[in-house]
Amino acid sequence: MKDPICGMEVTPDTAAGSHVHQGVTYYFCSDHCLEKFRADPAKFLSQRSSTPTPQHTVSLYTCPMHPEVRQPGPGACPKCGMALEPVMPGAPGAEEDNTELRGMTRRFWASLCLTVPLLAIAMAGLRVPGWLPLALATPVVVWGGWPFFQRGWASVVNRSPNMFTLIAMGTGVAYAYSVAAALAPGIFPESFHGRDGAVPVYFEAAAAITTLVLLGQVLELRARRRTSRAIRALLDLAPKTARLLREDGTEADVKPGDRLRVRPGEKIPVDGVVLEGAGAVDESMVTGEPVPAEKKAGDALAGGTVNGTGGFVMRAERVGGDTLLGQIVRLVAEAQRSRAPIQRLADAVSAWFVPAVIAAAVATFAAWAAFGPSPRLAYALVNAVAVLIIACPCALGLATPLSVMVGTGRGAAAGVLVKNAEALEMLGKVDTLVIDKTGTLTVGKPQLVALQPVAGWTGPDVLRLAASLERASEHPLAAALVAGAQQRGVTLVEAKNFRSFSGKGVVGTVDGHMVAIGNELIGIDFSSLAARAENLRRHGQTALFVAVDGRAAGLIGVADPVKPSTPEAIRCLHEAGVKIVMATGDNRTTAEAVARQLEIDHVEAGVLPERKSDVVKRLQQEGRIVAMAGDGINDAPALAQADVGIAMGTGTDVAMESGGIVLVKGDLRGIVKARRLSQATMRNIRQNLFFAFLYNALGVPLAAGVLYPVCGLLLNPMIAAAAMSFSSVSVITNALRLRKVEL
Repeated sequence: MKDPICGMEVTPDTAAGSHVHQGVTYYFCSDHCLEKFRADPAKFLSQRSSTPTPQHTVSLYTCPMHPEVRQPGPGACPKCGMALEPVMPGAPGAEEDNTELRGMTRRFWASLCLTVPLLAIAMAGLRVPGWLPLALATPVVVWGGWPFFQRGWASVVNRSPNMFTLIAMGTGVAYAYSVAAALAPGIFPESFHGRDGAVPVYFEAAAAITTLVLLGQVLELRARRRTSRAIRALLDLAPKTARLLREDGTEADVKPGDRLRVRPGEKIPVDGVVLEGAGAVDESMVTGEPVPAEKKAGDALAGGTVNGTGGFVMRAERVGGDTLLGQIVRLVAEAQRSRAPIQRLADAVSAWFVPAVIAAAVATFAAWAAFGPSPRLAYALVNAVAVLIIACPCALGLATPLSVMVGTGRGAAAGVLVKNAEALEMLGKVDTLVIDKTGTLTVGKPQLVALQPVAGWTGPDVLRLAASLERASEHPLAAALVAGAQQRGVTLVEAKNFRSFSGKGVVGTVDGHMVAIGNELIGIDFSSLAARAENLRRHGQTALFVAVDGRAAGLIGVADPVKPSTPEAIRCLHEAGVKIVMATGDNRTTAEAVARQLEIDHVEAGVLPERKSDVVKRLQQEGRIVAMAGDGINDAPALAQADVGIAMGTGTDVAMESGGIVLVKGDLRGIVKARRLSQATMRNIRQNLFFAFLYNALGVPLAAGVLYPVCGLLLNPMIAAAAMSFSSVSVITNALRLRKVEL
């Protein structure tokens, strides 16, 4: 059934609510739609009956901090004020919406242009007409900060104080006080007039706070927009068209049971099974195995994988969201939405900080109005304003984003790209690292590593014949042999009568000799090489037998070598107390060989994308804080599920979009650097928050006038603004220290 407002498919189990109208029960995807329907059921039912509503014309949006908040179309969360994002990015009806980003960007640049001269006037102490600062600040605060006032008001209505409550309060009070001081200075006591007789104004503080918060919003929206690119990249893996075999030759959507033709170099459009023909399919996106899998009649196929050589006819079995690729998309989307932003810390503090400051200001006003000297109301107003100004949230608001900005810049200089603050926050707490093998621990490209001729043959002769024959093949193992021969200076010759036998090997004529290479050559006795071949496999190598004129000539070992930097990285992580778990699609023999070499703690071999994600979930359920490092499409769900996803910059775009941290050079030592950066940044954030609250803890009582009965001391709002500015300077200066942190 469909929601009568937005057309989304809902069921009684998934509906946010229901409403009975004229004996019929209607189900709704969100409270938003339910309320609109209750307001005028006849209107929406008449529209629904006359114009069928497409199934996905409006996509559901949710809050990354409050997943229970859902509504059709974009907007702001009523609880925390954050911009909502699609439940399923990249799905129909959830196209990228940059309206809010464009609006915030426009407000930021316009506000910046007006704030710069305002700050220049204030800092230089220039004497200008009172209307000039008012004219410069008003558009910034009223127009530029309007979204913050809206969200601040929403937080009051919903009784959910957050950062926008603080921002709206701070800028609003500073601006309102300044307007009053500029337009009606006579209401203030003589002692609060400056030497020139004018009452100080704080337009520059209100404008600067608004502009800085706008900058933070622009940076946040840009970062969050990138999180959905991973899903769009995954969706783009599936080809838009397929070669459908139908007798009538008509075009139609692919359905289960349809027969499809796949040619060499084409992507497999849907999940299915080979009916006739054969091919070598690159399934690295699924298994992580760099060597293409030989496919013949009866073998299963995954949509989005690439057919390298050979052609075949397949039968479609799963299409659309039911395919393996569709399941990967769903896993990535779910894992991305489950993350909690670092801003939760500031919002949690705001829950008690905002009411406390407001209560302090109200109490200050009441106390001065009842017991203060004449003129009581003027003293009450000024001191209440001083409380609010000194408690202005700029330092609190800057504490986290400034440290993150400086920290991410320092990381970029060290080859560590931090894509979101959550990853930077969590990485320092990680105690378990799940790591992919192919392309992460290893180079990701097969190489010739062993050459063992039998008696009567030399290594160069065996390699010359084998590589000359394999030069006619498109297989990655063949490319490894050819590249190995060229690196060793072996001269290759032309092969004739080349033939390939799927899953077994190749044969042909080289220099008048019948040469055969493979792992299963019928009619040739390789018993003398069997023990050596098994030894190669135990060391993580693929063993290839070479025969010349029907007799064994030698054995060739091809392997994906470990990156030179990997052993040092593993050692450093172990020293930091991090447990290493290798999860790979490779077979157990190869995986355990690599694990022994690198002293990895635990191995999960032969795992598919769903299981990699399950490995991460299981470790999380055990109470561990898990990071996942990988480079392939098959790693994307696990990267998104992990507390921190670490992608290799040398890997696929999908992996890099799913990871919260990208190692530009694909060097695992970058994880050690990133972990040190995380710990330094979080330590810096805690220091900043301490500075911010220290000033408030000391300043609010002073602004309220607790020392007045003792020594007649009052905190002038101008001094309060200076103290507020000093707190911001302290936070900024402390954050800048991260530029010199040792990684």
